[in-house]
Amino acid sequence: MKPFCWTPLLAGFLIVTTAEATLAVDRPNILLAIADDWCYPHASAYDCKFVRTPAFDRVAREGVLFQNAFTATPGCSPSRAALLTGQHSWRLREAGTHASSFPRDLPVYPQILEQAGYFVGYSGKAWGPGNFKISGWERNPAGTDFSVKLDNPPNKGIGPTDYAASFAKFLKTRPKDQPFCFWYGGKEPHRAYEKGAGLAAGKKLADVEVPPFLPASDEVRSDLLDYAMEVEYFDAQLGKLLDQLAATGEAENTLVIVCSDNGMPFPRAKANLYDHGTHMPLAIRWPAKVKGNRTVSDFAGHVDLAPTILAASGENIPAATTGKSLLPTLISDKSGQVDPTRDHVFLARERHSSSRPMNLGYPARAIRTADYLYIRNFKPDQWPAGDPATAAGTSGYHDIDASPTLALLVAGKDDPKIRPFLDLAVAKRPAEELFSLKDDPATVRNVATEPLHAAAKAKLRGQLDDNLTKTGDARMTPDGDVWETYKRYSPIREF
Repeated sequence: MKPFCWTPLLAGFLIVTTAEATLAVDRPNILLAIADDWCYPHASAYDCKFVRTPAFDRVAREGVLFQNAFTATPGCSPSRAALLTGQHSWRLREAGTHASSFPRDLPVYPQILEQAGYFVGYSGKAWGPGNFKISGWERNPAGTDFSVKLDNPPNKGIGPTDYAASFAKFLKTRPKDQPFCFWYGGKEPHRAYEKGAGLAAGKKLADVEVPPFLPASDEVRSDLLDYAMEVEYFDAQLGKLLDQLAATGEAENTLVIVCSDNGMPFPRAKANLYDHGTHMPLAIRWPAKVKGNRTVSDFAGHVDLAPTILAASGENIPAATTGKSLLPTLISDKSGQVDPTRDHVFLARERHSSSRPMNLGYPARAIRTADYLYIRNFKPDQWPAGDPATAAGTSGYHDIDASPTLALLVAGKDDPKIRPFLDLAVAKRPAEELFSLKDDPATVRNVATEPLHAAAKAKLRGQLDDNLTKTGDARMTPDGDVWETYKRYSPIREF
């Protein structure tokens, strides 16, 4: 296997040591399982009634279940870049937007571990979509690809990778006694789905919990059941990997992290800073160090996962890292709120799909606490889900994945029962949005102009602005539109 050239990458970075590094007397293996477009609370560990996830539940039961885990940004490639680097997406230049490139000088945890003697690889979807080779990477920033082709997917929506066979290949290739770092990147539950797969499998429309921003029609319920089927497929493959891990005899000293990159592919979810776009399932297990059967309410960002992995492995954390290791929360024997400083996360988005003239994005930043979600929309004159129509006159809103649910909303634009749901998904939004989560957990009613919440809005605005300025967000400077200059390597539509 051809290694990376490490010296140019790391020579320019100050490396800092963390006290937590002393915890890793015997360096653990690392198994990260990341789904594609799966959001909280769609796991049976969170008491969801129409999605069954026994493997995720097993990791939660034998480890720690997080109630307040959030992605850095609600789109595939920038969220994965933030996870790999442990940095907020606005610090990652091209890698902080969708389908661009990945600057070669950004340190990522798989590289650091490989330099330290780990055997590193992935299967399925790693960092992407985007062009990492244009920046000088010889392979994906997640490591070497061990993907094995799946010859007979169970339905048309399932990805082309045999995840269990891929992990078996990786383990067989690993040199004896070498710790490993493996990335299981499920393609599921990304669209497209095989329509009606959920009903065909015996799932019931009545069991579906439809979020308040979608109409509770049979069409939407069936679409959510098809999504549930793919979540369950991802979970079933995770179960196979956990069984293989147990067979190695190394499960006790393996740090297992199960998460997703962004929210479900439905209107007002994926590609949005609302909760169904950013609130993620997260369970972490490490039997050798972490007491199991615990649920914590500490806020955890995906930017925290890379420093957690590095600290657990006894490695130094790059000074550029903005995330914070979760090890103190994990090794505590407490449930509930463990670390009182973990009471918020920061969120961001730039370009998602090719959805507007000149390939423009929809820049926004947010802060999420237990009580509120505050969002700053930097370009409120633009369409948040993309322009309504392409240059050819076909339907737009391309920041929303094509689906039966989106088609229902667009077709019902003149129906007074449907139009409010379409507007929630696609209508232009004010520069500031504020949602009171106690009264509105689905984040659908903007209270930013209500006097009752004025003090909370001012406080959150200040906290967000301070953090963005401190961490170098270009959107807080006159040069914010540098984001529009980052080349997209996926197809670009005309509007």
